[in-house]
Amino acid sequence: MELKNDLFLRTAKGEKTERPPVWLMRQAGRILPQYRKLRASLSGFKELVETPHLAAEVTIQPVDELDVDAAIIFSDILVIPEVMGLEYKMVEKVGPRFPETISGMDDVNRLISGKNAADELEYVYEALRITKRELNDRVPLIGFSGAPWTLLSYMVEGGGSKTFSKAKKFLYTQPEAAHALLDKLTETIIIYLKNKIAAGADLVQIFDSWAGILSPEQYNEFSLPYIRKICEAIDEAPVTVFAKGAWFAMENMGDLPCQVIGLDWNTKPSFARRILGEKRVVQGNLDPCLLYAPHDEIRKHTLEMVNVFGGHHIVNLGHGVYPDTPLDGVKCFVDTVKSL
Repeated sequence: MELKNDLFLRTAKGEKTERPPVWLMRQAGRILPQYRKLRASLSGFKELVETPHLAAEVTIQPVDELDVDAAIIFSDILVIPEVMGLEYKMVEKVGPRFPETISGMDDVNRLISGKNAADELEYVYEALRITKRELNDRVPLIGFSGAPWTLLSYMVEGGGSKTFSKAKKFLYTQPEAAHALLDKLTETIIIYLKNKIAAGADLVQIFDSWAGILSPEQYNEFSLPYIRKICEAIDEAPVTVFAKGAWFAMENMGDLPCQVIGLDWNTKPSFARRILGEKRVVQGNLDPCLLYAPHDEIRKHTLEMVNVFGGHHIVNLGHGVYPDTPLDGVKCFVDTVKSL
């Protein structure tokens, strides 16, 4: 069946559209009162992620509430390390924590990977199938994965960090083990994303959330080659690569065989256009904190961003929307784009 609203996919494929599409990273979450109500009735975040019909419900909530041009499946990037053999816990008001971490080659060798790992994530694929059915082709559905480096950083560090010094130390002191882990993660991610597409994802996005932690040299060795391998392997659907803080790698990212490059809010649109060219499809890059501002300011800056990019642009924030963002600010942002 044909999508009723295919603006997002047509833009991702480089086609000219009547207006730019708009959606928000983390649009399915705490900005919505219906999400908070459902979340309060559960034992924890992971119950929501691992229960397909609930994950589908919260995936669709922002489509109903905000009228965005795409849905993104509600899940977590850390399901990949977990299914490879490294369980994580989501600690309220703290974030993810790994009771066990990767410290060397022996730990890497114990991990399962590839099809054996990815095929175990059936609850994710079922959530996609339910969502696709219940969306009834209203808008496209996005699947996603963390990038290999970002997942490695959590697996070595044991959780979030301001510096990720343990993970970076791992790259400097045990590069062989690091590459072995990145290889295993890449193999698993490729099968995972292919499975997601088979289950209903119309586009997949790779989140390299901690790209900006690395030096340019480290990023070119320990991240970009693995992202390239994933992009080269996925030909069933368009691919977006969002590497937060990786402005220094913009030229190399422009050579990736993906359809869309995501931009954070620290990247000037004019800089991105100069490096990537006018025809490269980009996504982003509004500062998420702008949505706290008065509506006139939100409208002004949103329109300025759209005008500077000048087409081939998927309107989004330069990061996920923050949990305490006013809902009316989010609606103002979306409505500004939809009125074009």
